[in-house]
Amino acid sequence: MNKKWWCTGLLALVVVIGTGCGDKPQAGASNSTNEAPTEVVTVPEKEVPATNAGDKGAEGAEDVDKDKGKVEQVSSKKETISVYYTDPQEMELKQSKLEITFEDDLQKYKAAFKALQSSNNDELIPLWGKVELKSLDMKDGAITMDIHLPDEARLGSGGEMFALESLQNTLFQFDEVKSIELLVDGQQVESLMGHADLEHPMTKK
Repeated sequence: MNKKWWCTGLLALVVVIGTGCGDKPQAGASNSTNEAPTEVVTVPEKEVPATNAGDKGAEGAEDVDKDKGKVEQVSSKKETISVYYTDPQEMELKQSKLEITFEDDLQKYKAAFKALQSSNNDELIPLWGKVELKSLDMKDGAITMDIHLPDEARLGSGGEMFALESLQNTLFQFDEVKSIELLVDGQQVESLMGHADLEHPMTKK
């Protein structure tokens, strides 16, 4: 009887040992699922520092400004010209020297006309002071001027003749100017102020 129980106990022990050996692969399987997840590494894009770009932009703008200043300085010209006025009694024309500043020939002619419109000398009376210059163009030696002539700009017969003569003397001193076409509000008129005939165009004698 005791032998029987001993055999039974030995068999049970073998079963327990076998069961323990069978659990080991399960532990191995459990370890495989606990592996650390794969990391995804993102390489950051190469960034250009904003300060560098800004500095370059500022330097570029500064260089442009410097170059612009050089161009303006080089293109600006000065010339002393003869400008013609009349005396307070409108008895004769009087010549005066004046320095004008300009960048091109067209501006030179405009500056010359502007000089005819004012004077710092009480003995030199401008004959074009109240005349409005609307436009002035130059092509192939021919100047075309368009003016507006308000009533207060009109002169007597002597003043009108002096005005036309002063305009011709002032603009014809430039060698390249061969003729002057004077328009009033875009139209050719027979007389500038109603006293003297107006040629179309006035030509250099």
